[in-house]
Amino acid sequence: MQTVINGLKKLNYLWVIALLVIMWWSLSALLETAALPSPWLAFASFFSSLQDGLLVHIEVSLYRVLSSLVLATLLGVPLGLFLGKNPQVDKYVALLIYLTYPIPKVVFMPILLILLGIGDVSKIVLITLIVFYQILVTTRDAAKNFKKEYVLSVQSLGATSGELYRHVYLPGCLPAILTSLRLGLGTALAVLFLVETYATQKGVGYFIMNALSRMAYEEMFAGIIAMGAIGYVLYLILDVTEKFLCSWAKL
Repeated sequence: MQTVINGLKKLNYLWVIALLVIMWWSLSALLETAALPSPWLAFASFFSSLQDGLLVHIEVSLYRVLSSLVLATLLGVPLGLFLGKNPQVDKYVALLIYLTYPIPKVVFMPILLILLGIGDVSKIVLITLIVFYQILVTTRDAAKNFKKEYVLSVQSLGATSGELYRHVYLPGCLPAILTSLRLGLGTALAVLFLVETYATQKGVGYFIMNALSRMAYEEMFAGIIAMGAIGYVLYLILDVTEKFLCSWAKL
């Protein structure tokens, strides 16, 4: 039965991919402009560009976005759990979060470039800062709304504060944490593209804008395909991780 379900899922993926390709090809044929090449030309350019340097740009972009997601998780999850578990502390910190969360963090990019240089560090810090808030707020709210009955039942068995974090709050908030990571992934890729268009010569964002400046539209779409592939693969990894770590949530 599971084999049949997996087969149907793969068939659905094929139908969706086919639909997207048909829509792309139809729009390209309708507009008849070099700025929107056919999917066949774009994919041909993608595979040829992999051998001409695109793979290096993909590796650089992957390093930047993965480093940012890991750092944001390591910073946001413990702090979010702590604030959610300790409302007396959260009521003081919440004001700081409310005041700083709505500020578009991309406005700090010039400052970070000046302070941290034009290398990977400034780009990673900016992406981390943006995703950190999404993970922090989601984790804090999940921990704050955690059912007190679960906490009290474990406390009655003599669990310490550290054991509560490890065996109650973290597992219980994992679905929300992974959801925030999926949402943060889309934001991280959008910011990644932005930061890679300034003061750098590496990354998929640079590859796309460099191709645009040369009016090499097929290469530009090859970069867009690469950026989409990065997001898709990382999203699948998060999806598989959730199924592995949170299988209990569907019971």
